[in-house]
Amino acid sequence: MLGRTLREVSAALKQGHITPTELCQKCLSIIKKTKFLNAYITVSEEVALKQAEESEKRYKKGHSLGDLDGIPIAVKDNFSTSGIETTCASNMLRGYVPPYNATVVQKLLDQGALLMGKTNLDEFAMGALGSDTGGSTRNPAAHCGLVGLKPSYGLVSRHGLIPLVNSMDVPGILTRCVDDAAIVLGVLAGHDPKDSTTIQDPVKPFVLPSLTDVSKLCIGIPKEYLTPELSSEVRSLWSKAANLFESEGAKVIEVSLPHTSYSIVCYHVLCTSEVASNMARFDGLEYGHRCDIDVSTEAMYAATRREGFNDVVRGRILSGNFFLLKENYENYFVKAQKVRRLIANDFVTVFNSGVDVLLTPTTLSEAVPYTEFIKEDNRTRSAQDDIFTQAANMAGLPAVSVPMALSNQGLPIGLQFIGRAFCDQELLTIARWFEKQVQFPVIQLQELMDDCSSVFENEKLASVSLKQ
Repeated sequence: MLGRTLREVSAALKQGHITPTELCQKCLSIIKKTKFLNAYITVSEEVALKQAEESEKRYKKGHSLGDLDGIPIAVKDNFSTSGIETTCASNMLRGYVPPYNATVVQKLLDQGALLMGKTNLDEFAMGALGSDTGGSTRNPAAHCGLVGLKPSYGLVSRHGLIPLVNSMDVPGILTRCVDDAAIVLGVLAGHDPKDSTTIQDPVKPFVLPSLTDVSKLCIGIPKEYLTPELSSEVRSLWSKAANLFESEGAKVIEVSLPHTSYSIVCYHVLCTSEVASNMARFDGLEYGHRCDIDVSTEAMYAATRREGFNDVVRGRILSGNFFLLKENYENYFVKAQKVRRLIANDFVTVFNSGVDVLLTPTTLSEAVPYTEFIKEDNRTRSAQDDIFTQAANMAGLPAVSVPMALSNQGLPIGLQFIGRAFCDQELLTIARWFEKQVQFPVIQLQELMDDCSSVFENEKLASVSLKQ
């Protein structure tokens, strides 16, 4: 059951093949078996079982709340959850229990979803998964054989999402298939009076139309994304994907996004500047960690932030404050904002030329075995993986990573589709067509976890693959 799609599990619940409590217990069992992966910061077992009990009562009465009723979910630990600790994986917020739910969390719970817990992340989401600032949903999706969706900026409320970069943060969605992502997006999308950046118009349900004929589509291939660092396997699959569309009658053309080479530097300046501003609130006075030093207010501030933040966070705060200094503001921050506009305009020009979606790699290389991954430096990994993804955040565009195939090592490789702003439904419709064509192998989670557990105990996890 854990290997099925959301819609399949929902149907099984409605038909009585499994109860919400049984499904919840299966998920809790998997969470416990994979504890060594450190995937969860908090497991809300009691809360989830209570929610499952309530869901079960609704099903027995024939009053299901919808496709998400009784479906287990996990939320990244930078989304506020009422009564459940929300830490952003930081000492600064250890013990912080929000009095309210983030809008996206509340919408999921209102539909009967079961909150299994809060998942791990780099401190304050500086390179993590579940919310998407520069690729933090799409990159892990590509490495894990999942669909990772970053909706258009303003389509989904950010209220209750502890901010990293306000102008780029978007609640992201990780699912097994494109159709599941569309179902969740349909629940989350829409105006929120608590978030002034959300769209004002009501959002129609995200029901993806059937697409069988792609001959009227135009697929753009950005030439700037063909970088020397791109691995041969990813390059080959990218080419095969383009050929697939072409063989089915779609028009595939090379396009140019001329300011791509400036995007990483531009992103770094803007990201660290907003980080410096957002992290200023954590001073030890109102909430969060506070040191024991009471020599002076200034000494308390300094010690609190030194103890509360790790090196990555402190480094970004220092960089951001440097860019925002009076003597540097015009030369760095303002110029970066101008470049950001040029990058956004590049996409506008391409889409106005008749291109429906862009097809790009998601990451520079295929996924690496677990034992190699944990040895990598986070800063290097983040910088590498954001190359193809962060431009969509700066332009506010929807983008989705779809798994295409397994590498020679038996590990996932995903490709990315980027669409026009607020054309998320069209983007997902095309992505679903592609998903059906490539037939990425279904990951049998239970079997994989059994293999991982036994291999991990023997310290040979590097040999685990998804090949059947």
